[in-house]
Amino acid sequence: MRTTIICLFICLGISLSGTLFSQSLLTGYSMFSHKKSAFITTTEGQTLEGTVDKVKRKKGLLELVILDINGKKVALKPAEIDHMYLPPSGLDKFSNAYDEATTMSKWDREDVESDKIKDGYAYFENALVSLKGKSRTMLMQLLNPGFSSRLRVYFDPFAAETMRAGIGPVTVAGGLDKSYYVQRPNEEAYRLKKKEYKKDFETFYQDCPELLQKYESPNWPDFAKHIFYYTENCN
Repeated sequence: MRTTIICLFICLGISLSGTLFSQSLLTGYSMFSHKKSAFITTTEGQTLEGTVDKVKRKKGLLELVILDINGKKVALKPAEIDHMYLPPSGLDKFSNAYDEATTMSKWDREDVESDKIKDGYAYFENALVSLKGKSRTMLMQLLNPGFSSRLRVYFDPFAAETMRAGIGPVTVAGGLDKSYYVQRPNEEAYRLKKKEYKKDFETFYQDCPELLQKYESPNWPDFAKHIFYYTENCN
């Protein structure tokens, strides 16, 4: 009897864990491994595999990715990259491990390789973004790869986090970002801020009355749950 009860608790825990992680957002990575393979697909359809030599940023935005392919350095600008999988460095992966969706029960986008995400890779894709009133094509890290068919949530490289405890240059504890970039199909990604979320909630989800009814008092910490529910239940 005791064994049966223990098994039931274990099964329940696994089930709840899967539900929890399936509704989680990944955190944004800033440091990448120089040892583990990275995979880049160019806008011309060519797939490159090598190790990350350097990732250059300007004001937080990716400006250049330099890949080491068998000793040869290949430099790529964002406009030349369709999508890529970059392996986070050991320290960065450790700092964000609590947020990784490693137990996804469903995967709603066939163009994103779930095995790589579950192996800890960060997925970046070319996206049209509204930045300071102008349209710009940028490489953005997708934070909800398993439930992004209707709403894509991208890491905001400018966002400060609600809770952070840093040791030197490495972040070892984190919280929900204060803003993300969100994108609907065939539209520009735009910045969604924590301080404006409650005010804009009804407008943002106006095409899903079921969600508005379910979450009458929306809170920013439940943002990922709202996106997950929208993807699963709203047509």
